[in-house]
Amino acid sequence: MDTRYDRSQEVIKNHVLISMGAGLVPIPILDIAAVTAVQIDMLKQLARVYDVSFSENSGKGILSALTGSTLARVGASMVKAIPGIGTLFGGLSMAIMSGASTYAVGQVFQQHFSAGGDFSDFDPLKARDNYEEELRKGKEKAAQWKSEKDRYAKTDDPNDEILRQLSQIGELKEKGILSEEEFQKMKERLMEKMQ
Repeated sequence: MDTRYDRSQEVIKNHVLISMGAGLVPIPILDIAAVTAVQIDMLKQLARVYDVSFSENSGKGILSALTGSTLARVGASMVKAIPGIGTLFGGLSMAIMSGASTYAVGQVFQQHFSAGGDFSDFDPLKARDNYEEELRKGKEKAAQWKSEKDRYAKTDDPNDEILRQLSQIGELKEKGILSEEEFQKMKERLMEKMQ
């Protein structure tokens, strides 16, 4: 059994779940920045698992080239701007898309690193088809993992979901993904929903 493979899959799963939470950030466009930061962190951790040197700047460039246009994610993100229903549907679609994209990026890099590659010889254009295939699988995986996570966290108190979201934005702030001002705005919005 390849322990590097097992560790890399655990890194990917954890980051898929975190990125799904980041996709639920109620402020349009900020959710995309949060998911990108989560994916960069995942690349850094995968590089560590495979003893590959990591540069945040090259990681960002490669990530952008691999995932291509963010128009679909921006569309889901902008739906959140519609009061009420837009926040719900935009957040749910953004969460699944964020998780699927993170899964796909993770799988593509895990395969590349396990074959002896590193960032210097990664070709985003050649990896694009593999990314698209993994993205399709990622939608199913993200939904499955979210369902498993929700099953363990399920309660009858509607405030528990708000508390979970408060915890997630707190983690994003601690990781430097959200500024203090952004965190406070999101916290205020969530606190207004408390019953």
